[in-house]
Amino acid sequence: MIRYSRLVGALPPIVPFVPPEAFERRSGKPIAIRIGANESAFGPSPKAITAVNAGAARMNWYCDPEGYVLREALARHHGVARENIGLGAGADDLLGLAVRAVIDPGDPVVMSEGGYPTFAFHVRGFGGKFVTPPYRDFRNDGAALADAARRSGARLVYLANPDNPTGSWLDAPEQMAIVASLAPGAVLVLDEAYSDFAPAGALPTIDPEDERVIRIRTFSKAHGMAGARVGYAIASRGLIASFDKIRHHFGVARLSQEAALASLGDQDFIAAVARQVEQGKRDYAVLAARLGLRTLPSATNFVAFDMGNGDRARSVLARLLDEESVFLRMPGVAPLDHLIRVTVGTPPERRGFGEALTRVLSR
Repeated sequence: MIRYSRLVGALPPIVPFVPPEAFERRSGKPIAIRIGANESAFGPSPKAITAVNAGAARMNWYCDPEGYVLREALARHHGVARENIGLGAGADDLLGLAVRAVIDPGDPVVMSEGGYPTFAFHVRGFGGKFVTPPYRDFRNDGAALADAARRSGARLVYLANPDNPTGSWLDAPEQMAIVASLAPGAVLVLDEAYSDFAPAGALPTIDPEDERVIRIRTFSKAHGMAGARVGYAIASRGLIASFDKIRHHFGVARLSQEAALASLGDQDFIAAVARQVEQGKRDYAVLAARLGLRTLPSATNFVAFDMGNGDRARSVLARLLDEESVFLRMPGVAPLDHLIRVTVGTPPERRGFGEALTRVLSR
């Protein structure tokens, strides 16, 4: 029999995200409206599609393991050095690298209770011990995170800003107060997956050589490339070099790198997506008001509908899936479990969701 490591053997079985495809396999019917995973409903840039089509004949070649051209372009875009940029197979890959590079088994790690499950998955998988202050009014509590970091001497602090799963955000001074609270040698993982939708003042100016911060961004949201798995970190040369010691060097596929490079060069497309998302959030607010619900302010491409309590939220979510084939997700930790999280879909998807939600609530 296999002898698993003590760490892995002690971990419970887990499926962090049940995909819509699993429902389709179980039910034998297709998902009608897929607005649960915060994928962009507006697709990738036409320039990215062209790049993939042009590069398809070279799929027999491995990718450039250095990601040199894409890293050069990202460095120019952000005004940093290429050595400050690290690539990964989506933001989730980079979160795992950050955990693996910084903590030892037993080290304390701070994250809001109910924060992004994949980060928690990596921390537990590498033996970290969580300190989890609660959200306050459905927002990350910056003061509580800073206090927890000071008290615990945490090696790693995680903040998604703008936040998943609530859509909220902290302004730059609140974030920098967390940085100032870190113990010597500790690091803030600043997950900025939704940065393209962030309001003014939500993205602080940070010296890329400040070793206290790793910023992580992705092509999965506004760029509409979730299936391509391209993320990147902005951090000090030393931190990026530490990632090189442990990362999967062929993890970002050739076609994914070429598509990301083309998409990065199409900022007009990204701006248009952001405008469409803003309109969609306004539409959802109108829908919620008509149904006697409220939506939380959002700086992301999704909106959290407050159903009032966890039991009602779970019931609505289940009936939308089972009776209407509408795929959504919700947080699993109280009081965040009052919320159902709805990605901004296309206008037809938003209308279809509104009609389905109205029918479910009427029943």
